[in-house]
Amino acid sequence: MEDNEILREQIFQIVKNQLDANDPPETKITYDRLIQEGFDDLQAHQLIAQCVIVELFDVMNSGKPFDQERYVKHLAALPEEPF
Repeated sequence: MEDNEILREQIFQIVKNQLDANDPPETKITYDRLIQEGFDDLQAHQLIAQCVIVELFDVMNSGKPFDQERYVKHLAALPEEPF
């Protein structure tokens, strides 16, 4: 398995864990909203994963802690890309 595939699976696992644990609850709210807007399950997961990636990238680059407020803000703006 290539590194990119492994990373992709890990990001999707983060999204799944957030949805399963309802933590943060905004992830499930966003998922439900995206489904209602006509996105399928994979598309909704991909969009949410973009928000996760932005936060992980910032944590890794800046050494700052995960910014929950910004993450929730990005979720609320989906399907607009958080970049």
